Amino acid sequence: MQRCWRNAWTSLMAIALLGTACSQPSSPVRTVPIQQSWELQLGSTVGKHRIAGGLGDISIEMKGDRVYIPFDGEVQSNDIPGCYIYSTPDVPAYLFRLCGLKSGKTGRVRSGDTLGSADYLHFAALRRQPDGTWALVEPSREMLERMISR
Repeated sequence: MQRCWRNAWTSLMAIALLGTACSQPSSPVRTVPIQQSWELQLGSTVGKHRIAGGLGDISIEMKGDRVYIPFDGEVQSNDIPGCYIYSTPDVPAYLFRLCGLKSGKTGRVRSGDTLGSADYLHFAALRRQPDGTWALVEPSREMLERMISR
């Protein structure tokens, strides 16, 4: 009987270790305080439907195409489900929020890496304000072109 319990314990430990070995370390979720505020925001719900884009977002019909990293940087999960925050030292006063990605990746990224793919990419450019908040600003065409074209 003791041998049976030892085998069961060994099996449970192996399963637990296998589960942790397969999981990737994740970067922390990033909360970005936005200077502007509207009643209906990205992530809010209307009825039973979630808002996937809002004022300040550019929505691009991607039809499943890939989204690329334009400069070396870092990608973090955002506190808005399904969204990511991309930052790069090449454009230090800005953050870029990308929503709608399928299988987006987080962590350090290099120029030209694939971030994920999307049916619709909801993109927002945010500029750091002196008070530490972030203001939504119009993104540059060149930045968007680098993200959706190889």
